[in-house]
Amino acid sequence: MRKILVTGATGQIGSELVPALRTKYGAENVIVAGHRRTPPSTLGYGPYTTIDVTKYDQIENAIRDYGITHIFHLASLLSGEAEEHPEVAWDVNFNGTHNVLEVARKNGVKQVVYPSSIAAFGPETPRDNTPLLTIQRPKYLYGISKVAGELLGYWYHGKYGLDVRGVRFPGIISWKEELKLLLDGLPPGTTDYAVLIYYAALKEGEYTSYLKPNTALPMMYMPDAIKALIDLSEADGSRLRHRTDFNVNAMSFTPEELASSIRRRIPAFKMHYQVVPKKQAIADSWPRSLDDSEAREEWGWEPSYDIDSMTDDMLENLKRKLQLEVMIPGR
Repeated sequence: MRKILVTGATGQIGSELVPALRTKYGAENVIVAGHRRTPPSTLGYGPYTTIDVTKYDQIENAIRDYGITHIFHLASLLSGEAEEHPEVAWDVNFNGTHNVLEVARKNGVKQVVYPSSIAAFGPETPRDNTPLLTIQRPKYLYGISKVAGELLGYWYHGKYGLDVRGVRFPGIISWKEELKLLLDGLPPGTTDYAVLIYYAALKEGEYTSYLKPNTALPMMYMPDAIKALIDLSEADGSRLRHRTDFNVNAMSFTPEELASSIRRRIPAFKMHYQVVPKKQAIADSWPRSLDDSEAREEWGWEPSYDIDSMTDDMLENLKRKLQLEVMIPGR
């Protein structure tokens, strides 16, 4: 029986990973950990605790109190916030990860799953079909902390035998929690245009991109991201030659290609461009596409969504969520 702790569970990935884990393993076996005093209603029924991952004793108390066997460690400060608050970001992203791994190995936790990011790459990394093993020299602190976390996971596995696993996520697209955060007025991240564009297409019929029309980035629809984490967690460890740095790819597209996908369903949609240099610089430092052959070979990774099936699902779910009366041709 798995007893799973999810740190950073109220964030973008956690808000959708937790319900999936609770459906699969039982609500009582998935313990949600976040900063809020009470869990968001979107996480559903199940145990909840507050944890600051920079506090070793808080993590250890939760692991002992609930008899934790597996951890999905999602707690992290993302790129924009990390650049604004570097000391806090390093404390959360690196020291917090070290705390989780150290508590896990001292308390008999069987496995830690830790997501990394394409932010772990940098401008000197080959940008097309980026391999798993390559130059990693990121320009921004978030990416630096992710590289450090990957290496720390390898070290804990090699020195202590702790089963640490992880994927490098591309930009993740979701119509659920991420949209709520954007509508709450938070500044969009580099890849958030791929959510905002759908919302604008339904509500306004047009969108102004802050990235250039030909800026290709690797992307993934949230259901595939959740699938990747769970599939890797359940994979036969004896088949894994790599540990914390699996590239996982689903699709790569540009803002103009995404606009074209939307136009096939909403022909009147218009796309405009007003480039934001800071966001464009970050996008230009990331890969355009990923080589995920190791993940496919070692644990059978296979995405379910491409750009058009994602567009279908995004528009239908956002239309229902926003209660907009929009006719989508062919649907």
